[in-house]
Amino acid sequence: MIVLAIDPGSVTAGYALLQKDGRKINYIASGILKFNSDDVFLHRVKDIYDQTMKLLDQYSPDVIALESLIFVKSPQALIKLAQSRGTMLAALTQRYHQKIYEYSPNLVKSTVTGHGHADKEGVQKVLQQYFGMTDFKTHDESDAVAIALCHLLNHGTVQLTNPKQKTNKKMGNGLATALAHKIKEPRL
Repeated sequence: MIVLAIDPGSVTAGYALLQKDGRKINYIASGILKFNSDDVFLHRVKDIYDQTMKLLDQYSPDVIALESLIFVKSPQALIKLAQSRGTMLAALTQRYHQKIYEYSPNLVKSTVTGHGHADKEGVQKVLQQYFGMTDFKTHDESDAVAIALCHLLNHGTVQLTNPKQKTNKKMGNGLATALAHKIKEPRL
């Protein structure tokens, strides 16, 4: 199964593709989509839609994973983020109706690091250890890799379609706990 994960944004969006082959998870690609921030936001919407469709054409994933909306202090920023995400969803549902999954930021962090309030550097550190990567262009890119990994580790474990149903919380302590023997703290 190949999952395309997107960390939505109104100026940049991170994306990542991971493949699960049996019990092994392989990194395929990741990067960022940059939208023209000089444009008035409403003029940017077409670019967001077109780049999302281009990503689907380029990689043809099996499923899509997104991060759910987060709390943003600025109502204007939240509105733009929600509109950008909605534009991406409009593009994604064209081909992936009922194959789109959503994960909360805390679940993503908890799955990857073992702590739902981990900072972005902590998430990146675990991802670098797991995939042997040395650098991410932006936090948007590493967030997308984390979302994809969260989907592959939790798919079938967490019920996402009906919020009234109880979820199975037997997810362990995250990837960081499993990799604790490989992660070395920097010496100060």
